[in-house]
Amino acid sequence: MYRSILVGFYQYKIRSLARKPLFMKKRLIPELSLQNVRIANPEHVTEVIQNMIRDGQNKLQVVADFDRTLSKYTHRGQICSTCHNVLEEGHVLPEFYKDEARALRDHYFPIEMNPKLTIEEKIPVMVEWWTKAHDLLSKCHITKDDVRIMVENSTARLRDGCTWFFDQLQATDIPLLIFSAGIGDVIIEVIKHQATLHDNMKVVSNYLEYDDQGKMTGFQDEMIHVYNKNEGAIHDSDYFQKLEHRNNVILMGDSLGDLHMADGAVGVQNKLKIGFLNVKVEESLELYMKKYDIVILEDETLDVVNAILRKVLQSKQ
Repeated sequence: MYRSILVGFYQYKIRSLARKPLFMKKRLIPELSLQNVRIANPEHVTEVIQNMIRDGQNKLQVVADFDRTLSKYTHRGQICSTCHNVLEEGHVLPEFYKDEARALRDHYFPIEMNPKLTIEEKIPVMVEWWTKAHDLLSKCHITKDDVRIMVENSTARLRDGCTWFFDQLQATDIPLLIFSAGIGDVIIEVIKHQATLHDNMKVVSNYLEYDDQGKMTGFQDEMIHVYNKNEGAIHDSDYFQKLEHRNNVILMGDSLGDLHMADGAVGVQNKLKIGFLNVKVEESLELYMKKYDIVILEDETLDVVNAILRKVLQSKQ
C-alpha cells in the first residue's frame, strides 16, 4: 500500500512538472496561451522572458522585419499590399509595370515560400527576382510625391496595436531597427501615414535614388533581399556596437531569412525570436517552430508582442 502511494505521488509530481511550463506561460503572459500561438520549448521562452523582465527596458532593443511582420497580411478578408505591391495599386505607374510586376511575383513568390527548398537554393532565385523588379521600377522615373500618393491610396496596413508598440518604444527610449527587403521610401510613408515615425527608429531597406529633378534613377547601396539580412547593410555599420549595453533582443519576422537580422548584435544574452506565419501554415509550421521561439499563426495584431513588452516595461529595474 505504501509503495502504491509513493508511486502515485511520483506520478503526480511528474505530471505537475510536465504542466509547469504551460502554467508558467499562462501566468506570465496569458496571450502566449492563445489558440493561434505555438511554442516548441515553453521552458526556454519562460526563462528568456523572465530574464528580460528582470533586466528591464534599459537592456532591451527590438529588431523587426516590416512586410507582413509589422504590417498586415490581410485586412477584413482582403490581402494587404507589401512595399512592392503598393506600387502596383492606384493609377500612378503605367500598366506595363503593373503587368510585369505581377508576373514576377506570381512566378517567384511560391518559390520563396516553398518549405521544401533550402535557403541556399532560394538565394539566387531571390536575387534574380529583386534585380528584375528593381530594374523594372527604374524605368518608370517615379517621384517622391508619387510614392506618398501611392501609399496613401494603397491597401498596406500596419498591424493592430502597432501604433501603441511604436509609441511605447519611443516613450521608453528602446531602439527599434526595422530591417526590410522592401522599399525604404514606402515604409517611411506608411509609418508616417498610419502612425508616427519616431527618432528611436532606424529603417534599413532598399531606398530609391533620385536625380536633380526628383525623379527616380535607381536604387541606393547594395540590394537587400529576403535571405541576405545577415550581410552588409546594418552589420557593416556601428549600429549594434553603440547598443552593446542592450544585450536583450526581441526579434520579429515572417520568413526564415529574418532570423539573421540581429546577427551583428553585440553581447546578446537573451534573444526572443517571434515569427508570424501567414501562409502555407500546415506545410511550414514544423520548420518555423524549430527556428522561432514563438510562432503566431494567421494573426493581424501585435497583441502577443505588446503583452511581452508591457511586462518588460512594468519591471522595476
